[in-house]
Amino acid sequence: MMEVKLRKEMDPKYQWDLTPIYESEAAWEADYAKAEQAIKALADLPGTLSKSGAALADGLRRIYAAAEKVERVYSYAFLMKSGDNGDPRCQEMEARAVRLFVSLEMATAFVNPEILSIPEQSLKAWLESDALKTYRHMAEDIMRGKPHTLDAQGERLLAMLGDVDQVPGSTFDLFESVDMRFPRIMDEQGKEVELSHGAFSVFRESRDARVRRDAFTAYFDCYGQYINTLSGLYGGAVKLNCFHAQARNHEGACEAALFGNNVPVSLYDGLIEAVHAALPTMREYLELRRRALGLDELHLYDLYAPMVEEVDFDMPYGKAQELVKRALAPLGEEYAALLDRAFTERWIDVYENKGKSTGAFSSGVYGVHPYVMLNYTNKLDDAFTLAHELGHAMHSYFSDREQDYPNHEYRIFVAEVASTVNEVLLTRYLLGVETDARRRAYILNHFLEGFRTTVFRQTLFAEFERKAHALYQGGTPLTAQLLNGVYHDLNALYYEGVVIDAFADVEWARIPHFYRAFYVYQYATGFSSAVAIAENILHKNGAAQYLKFLTTGGSDYPIEELKLAGVDLTRTEAIDQALDVFRQSLDELKQLL
Repeated sequence: MMEVKLRKEMDPKYQWDLTPIYESEAAWEADYAKAEQAIKALADLPGTLSKSGAALADGLRRIYAAAEKVERVYSYAFLMKSGDNGDPRCQEMEARAVRLFVSLEMATAFVNPEILSIPEQSLKAWLESDALKTYRHMAEDIMRGKPHTLDAQGERLLAMLGDVDQVPGSTFDLFESVDMRFPRIMDEQGKEVELSHGAFSVFRESRDARVRRDAFTAYFDCYGQYINTLSGLYGGAVKLNCFHAQARNHEGACEAALFGNNVPVSLYDGLIEAVHAALPTMREYLELRRRALGLDELHLYDLYAPMVEEVDFDMPYGKAQELVKRALAPLGEEYAALLDRAFTERWIDVYENKGKSTGAFSSGVYGVHPYVMLNYTNKLDDAFTLAHELGHAMHSYFSDREQDYPNHEYRIFVAEVASTVNEVLLTRYLLGVETDARRRAYILNHFLEGFRTTVFRQTLFAEFERKAHALYQGGTPLTAQLLNGVYHDLNALYYEGVVIDAFADVEWARIPHFYRAFYVYQYATGFSSAVAIAENILHKNGAAQYLKFLTTGGSDYPIEELKLAGVDLTRTEAIDQALDVFRQSLDELKQLL
């Protein structure tokens, strides 16, 4: 295991090129000033939007033009900081960009209340004009939110809280990425090595149980040392979520979070119920894993170890690029050409460096192209992560190209669909070309792990969020002991038969998505949808149908957009189908092993 380098010591070939956004920091500063002026120029708009259809169209045009400038300024600062969270200059740039966003929100807080003040019949008539066509879905969505919209002063006050709302999550990011220090552990050869976020993901797959145990113990003990601080941060996030829900007259924080996507809470709770019903199959899988690993008892730190000992998928980055291209060939020549651009034009930041954000993500930049962050470690999982994030990236690319700015951004609910379609296509490709029984078993195990980590585990996370917010809303303080206990009990439920070591009770404290409340359930619904879409692409000539879905951005509600790709989540078929595939794949793996 190599030591983690400083960012300036890394090969630029494997770092993203941000010059298409801004050629220099001086250019960023110049655009920052223009964005500030564009926000200030909006001061004459309050009170004018309701005068006529033409006034509404002109006002919205100016507002979205300012928003586009602000988003570009923020994107550059965010990506700079993500590459090195410890760089004071990057910290300053991102903090200023966040303040710019807050200024924009304050300057436009009047918009929704003023649109809602327009008589409904008048607004509907205005929206039929060509000048307002691009804003039609947005305006209709505002009307849907009328019961949860405050007056102009109330909206302005909530907008002023925007900077405060960022505090728990941004503090967690700084603490975890910059301040946290991990001990050194002994690797398989008995060599002392540095533990880091990226190294942990490698060590947990070690075939040496001692290494897995030591990595888990050392990693989670670090979180345990600061568990009161971390519970305070997460508790603060929960309080803010519940405050906003109450301020906007929602029944609870979950209802508030799902309202934006027009998703019923029954879908969220139905997902949890469906996964609970499939837990007996999960127990079968865990027992198969225990036997395959030759263990007397299975611990949480054994869940990531490869079940087929002789198989080793070494996956250097160049090999992963070619593999992903072959797997995604059913999506057509244009999609393949865009993958080549992503690889050659340095859309991707590949390897871990000191201070770099953990995990992986894709971030679209309207008018430029999307960017992808990885922390690549030459494993098969990393090839799947590459495919996953490129799915996000291509969703952004097609939506940005086909939609104007007000409608370009796809909603969170469908955010994980395109990424997971790519993962399923990669799995199907590998199973289609592999004839060796053990290697097939390895790939099937990886597919089953996708179900475990994306459907079962993310639903566990979703249930944790539901319980944590319900406890706070019911008057129970969110202490570290309480949150650890909730997480322990959920682990015991979802992983029945596995030894739940006490040090793993703090794992909730390392999940960054918890600072984006009620987000993670969409990994599970996205995975379920992706299984159905991938089957359509491979067996029903569904590629064109799917590519049409990728172009929709935020032009409609996500459940309606998914129908273009052949998935209707108003019914449970997609989730049930995914869980059936889990059952079938487990049966095949049992036979192979």
